[in-house]
Amino acid sequence: MTTLSNRPNTALVVIDVQDGVVGHAHARDTVVANIATLVATARASVVPVVWVQHSDEGMPRDSDAWQLVSELAPEASEPVVHKSYGDAFEGTDLEDVLSQRAVGHLVVSGAQTDECIRSTIHGAFVRGYDVTLVGDAHTTEDLSEWGAPTPDKVIAHTNLYWQNHAAPGRRARVVTTGQVDLGAATDA
Repeated sequence: MTTLSNRPNTALVVIDVQDGVVGHAHARDTVVANIATLVATARASVVPVVWVQHSDEGMPRDSDAWQLVSELAPEASEPVVHKSYGDAFEGTDLEDVLSQRAVGHLVVSGAQTDECIRSTIHGAFVRGYDVTLVGDAHTTEDLSEWGAPTPDKVIAHTNLYWQNHAAPGRRARVVTTGQVDLGAATDA
């Protein structure tokens, strides 16, 4: 249902699954394993996998913390989008990467739920994309000592409100890894 013209394809977007981001994340190993499953499924289905990698003062490009986790690695043909803002569309070539592949539906996974995941799913939605959030393939660290809810609650709340998100001509959904449909955005 995307509002983007001539964009029938789906892409898997893997956001910030980097050592410095998920090193102490909630259910890290389970989430990374789920993302690995999604990547393998996308590759087998010839669905584009788009990697997003964050850098900033606290996590400079090419540092150890900046590296993707050892369990995941982009193939040479898979684009890597470098960002320095929460929303992976801001100041990046993500829109060009998706447009070149006629993508109108994003299946989103990665970290951190309360920062880059939320920013990017909202950024995609307002730009006209259908957005499926993989509810068991995103995570965050525990920031409760600064007043945030615990990670399990952050994740559950994000899944709850995203499954009820709506706008004309676009679709927001939450599914589990096992429920992911990497077909066209209009598939049920």
